[in-house]
Amino acid sequence: EEGVGLRLNMGIRGLDPDRSRTLLVMEDGIPVALAPYGEPEMYYTPSIDRMSGIEILKGSGSIIYGPQTIGGVVNYLTQDPPENSQVKFDFSGGSGGYLNTSIGYGDSFGSGGFITELYHKKADNIGLTNYTIFDFMTKAKFNLDANSSIRIKLGAYDEISNSTYVGLTQSMYDNGDYYTEIAPNDELDVKRYSGSLSYQKVLSQTTVINATLYGYNTTRFWKRQNFSRSPGASDQTGIVFGDTDVDGGAIYMRDGTGNRNREFNVVGVQPNILSEIDLLGFNNKINAGIRLHYEEAFEQRINGTNATANSGNLVADEVRTGKAFSAYVHDRIYFTDELVVSPGVRYENFNYEREIFRTGSNDTLINSSSGISSFIPGIGINYTLSNNYTFFAGMHRGFSPPRIKDAITNSGEALELDAELSLNYELGIRTRPAEYLSVESSIYMLDFENQIIPVSESSGGTGTGLVNGGETMHQGVELAVLLDFAHIFNLNSLLTLQTNFSYNIAEYSSDRFVGSEDEKININGNRLPYAPEYMSSIIINYETEFGMGLNFSGTYIGEKYSDELNSVTPSNDGQSGLISSNFVANATLSYKLKSYHLGLFLSVKNIFDERYIASRRPQGIKVGLPRYITFGVDYSL
Repeated sequence: EEGVGLRLNMGIRGLDPDRSRTLLVMEDGIPVALAPYGEPEMYYTPSIDRMSGIEILKGSGSIIYGPQTIGGVVNYLTQDPPENSQVKFDFSGGSGGYLNTSIGYGDSFGSGGFITELYHKKADNIGLTNYTIFDFMTKAKFNLDANSSIRIKLGAYDEISNSTYVGLTQSMYDNGDYYTEIAPNDELDVKRYSGSLSYQKVLSQTTVINATLYGYNTTRFWKRQNFSRSPGASDQTGIVFGDTDVDGGAIYMRDGTGNRNREFNVVGVQPNILSEIDLLGFNNKINAGIRLHYEEAFEQRINGTNATANSGNLVADEVRTGKAFSAYVHDRIYFTDELVVSPGVRYENFNYEREIFRTGSNDTLINSSSGISSFIPGIGINYTLSNNYTFFAGMHRGFSPPRIKDAITNSGEALELDAELSLNYELGIRTRPAEYLSVESSIYMLDFENQIIPVSESSGGTGTGLVNGGETMHQGVELAVLLDFAHIFNLNSLLTLQTNFSYNIAEYSSDRFVGSEDEKININGNRLPYAPEYMSSIIINYETEFGMGLNFSGTYIGEKYSDELNSVTPSNDGQSGLISSNFVANATLSYKLKSYHLGLFLSVKNIFDERYIASRRPQGIKVGLPRYITFGVDYSL
């Protein structure tokens, strides 16, 4: 929502992008959400700066991961220890007081290797955002003998930013007040410490066992100044933003804070076995594993008595715990060289408990627990018609457990919220009809038996929980085309054009009535919020043999609704209304001085300085990133 990559908000195939809660986000195969089962929102996101790649899974193969198997899997990949001694240094700066520096060193020796990286990022005012981040990672690999090895990974992350839920009112946006800092006292402090230990044993040429022990601690202290949408509160500071002549068109700042103090501990172990066997005359590649997982969340709300207070009166105090067991078996059966069928099943069991020690000004002891479990089957088919044409199809059950604090109310009532369940289908083709042309296209359908509808503050709701939303249907088409012009024209340089297009219809597919008791509205057939029908992108990459490079990208996102009523006329507070389409273009010019091991670059984001609404939530309009220029140098030896 802030445009600089601090927190990932991603939706796949029409799913709500709010805090990426419909995805399983991992780093090197380990979940990274605050609490992957009970609170999957991405208030912490791995820094893209230290990644060597990203894997995205959307089909039936995602069932080997969990618990979020509806939208897909995003796996951030960090660099492994290099084979030889390597020194890396990167520096970049730019508009808005932007500064990004990193230093890294890695090497290998007789029985293993290591890599250590340290990143520091800061900005004073990129749009509305300022932040300071330190990010450290070290990985080491040791060979115990010819057939076994261990890997150790440690990480530390420290962020202070002015992240806020408060956005612009509609009149502020209409008047061009795009980058007015409404809540300058809001501050988010995120700290995260993580570690993992992985063991691998090669039992034979066809069988490998792996086991990973992981754990991490995340603290999130968020100071947020109170405000109201109308005058009259006794504790107002007198600072007002917006149009006071319009009902709901102004924001009245109050002399108090609501501080969210939260800490999350996660630990788990996940062993698996990979084996290739012949069964009934067919070659089988089997991947089977289990996971034991424990998570706990400590949450307090502390109300401060002035606009900058970090401390004050404790008005909420609770602990939420969850224990999960999962197991899966996934097989790739090679019936012929052309036909591969991949059946699999996953089992998820999650038991959770909520203990509430204080609500308002009263100490209490409310304890309630519940649980949920599900079998998640899936099957995929790949058929290669020739070396240039591969057809694929898949079907799998999507599963996502409800958040603990929503499944058990503040009074201790277990609401027995259903799991989010869907049947996901896809059918597609990958082809390379010529050496210079690659095409991939697919059609898909996500048929929800029950989609959980968020009413959390981050999704623009009241913050009181989630509801069973009923049936929804997502259908669409995806197309990706890659053209290699260097091959067409026999160029010595690299010149490629890649374009992507998707068309998606995500709708409520059963009767559901919302609104006041006096005016109930059936939203059956309405589009889901934040699910654009059309999205497309184009990427042009040009690299000469003497080191000059140019990368241009443009992304179009179609219009979308911000609420389930599909309101077109914007509300005065900016929280609902149609969000218009936008097109954002970026470009990077680079030059490699190979003899000096140096690289130089100049990058421009949002070249045309387009103004657009990125979101109308959590609490008002968030404007997309303005034109943003950076330059830098990287050194690698």
